[in-house]
Amino acid sequence: MTEHPVTELREVTKAFGAVRALAGVSLGLRAGEAHALLGENGAGKSTLIKVLAGVHRPDEGSVLIDGEPTRFGGPADARDAGIAVIYQEPTLFGDLSVAENVFMGRQPLRSGRRIDTRAMHEAVRALFKRLGVALDPARPARGLSIADQQVVEIAKALSFDARVVVMDEPTAALSEVEVRRLFGVVRALLDAEVAVLFVSHRLDEVFELCTKATVLRDGEHVWTGELAGHTPEDLVRRMVGRELSTLFPKQDTTPGEVALKIDRLTREGVFTDISFDLRAGEIVALAGLVGAGRSEVARAIFGIDRPDAGTVRRNGEPLKPGSPTAAMAAGIGFVPEDRRQQGLVMDASIERNAALASLGTLSRGGLIRRRDERQLAKDWAVKLRLKFSRLGDPVGVLSGGNQQKVVLAKWLARKPAVLIVDEPTRGIDVGTKAEVHRLLSELAAEGVAVLMISSELPEVLGMADRVLVMHEGRLTAELDRAAATEESVALAAAGRA
Repeated sequence: MTEHPVTELREVTKAFGAVRALAGVSLGLRAGEAHALLGENGAGKSTLIKVLAGVHRPDEGSVLIDGEPTRFGGPADARDAGIAVIYQEPTLFGDLSVAENVFMGRQPLRSGRRIDTRAMHEAVRALFKRLGVALDPARPARGLSIADQQVVEIAKALSFDARVVVMDEPTAALSEVEVRRLFGVVRALLDAEVAVLFVSHRLDEVFELCTKATVLRDGEHVWTGELAGHTPEDLVRRMVGRELSTLFPKQDTTPGEVALKIDRLTREGVFTDISFDLRAGEIVALAGLVGAGRSEVARAIFGIDRPDAGTVRRNGEPLKPGSPTAAMAAGIGFVPEDRRQQGLVMDASIERNAALASLGTLSRGGLIRRRDERQLAKDWAVKLRLKFSRLGDPVGVLSGGNQQKVVLAKWLARKPAVLIVDEPTRGIDVGTKAEVHRLLSELAAEGVAVLMISSELPEVLGMADRVLVMHEGRLTAELDRAAATEESVALAAAGRA
């Protein structure tokens, strides 16, 4: 490991209008070192990454490469300086091969005119060998898992001789097996003296992979230091600026009448014979491995997908299958897994998104009453402690955690009797996680029936009154709060209950 940083930010400040995203932040990345970047949503992590990537220029301060001040004119300059960013959801060209994606725009030529496909494939094989993975360079990129897409992006970075690789929430959408493989790839990068900046809300992964960490809070540098001798609780305190008494503020409730009854719900090839009850005032977690069919069950309950058999009953009355309108009319709300693609209209304003599910009550004579729309958004912004500049701003400018709050506001404004939440805290920071958990617990205490789908076992065990476990499209266990342990849920998720 070299003594001086390969890349360094020195006293960097960046503002967007009246909002100061970074305020005098310094950070150094050294060769062969995995350095974690931590902070709540809105702390400034994304802005820092974009400064490193050449997307934003600092208003003040400087970026140094090998100790020399550098000014990036754009992302191409940062790439040429050896900085590569691997985003949570890579954007590959699906109709091109893996090798063509790696060497896009700079394919090796034969006789100066034709692409040398053999040479390109050999070069990509060599890159994959360095990373310890076996991917076919000739296969189309379409259909690759998120994990494989990230490996292709890492190979592309190595093909540019990247000396710094920034990984922004790389494990958020990965299974445990995929995370293990990705960590093997990252360790291969470290062995090759590449500096890695690792951004994640999963502190167990941070301690497993990284040796050093930097914490940001409200755009300011709070702490940088070695992780040895520290605990996750130490980092949480630095991130949120307060003691986080508990991440799972679960209130004890007494379940009431059956609010939703699922009877032998089946969708051929996806899930089979799913039956369970959901009671008022109860949080039921639907757990299982990625691909077990949990999200698909939720979509069928809400009517997004039409089941082939079975019924969904609300207060004893069967719901029209394949009809979200019928589900909404029956008092059911649905917070989807992918907030950006399915939960929000990213270019629309915060207030418009918050009101989307309530337009029927906000309109008169077919026209939306803007004053009522804005008041609805204001009320829920206060209740959910939303951080924003103006309600008229596009929802896309918000941090991930605040976007999730807008999705929740959209459905809570309808006062649902049943709320389905799919991965409610994916990709959001620990402080906001605690707020979302508090909100779900309060809803249950008020008599709302909550069906929560989560891949995070601590969240399942910390929040659920009952845990339903799925394996390959079937329910394999139903556990009450006392019987649900890491071992019992994991065994049932693996089909060994």
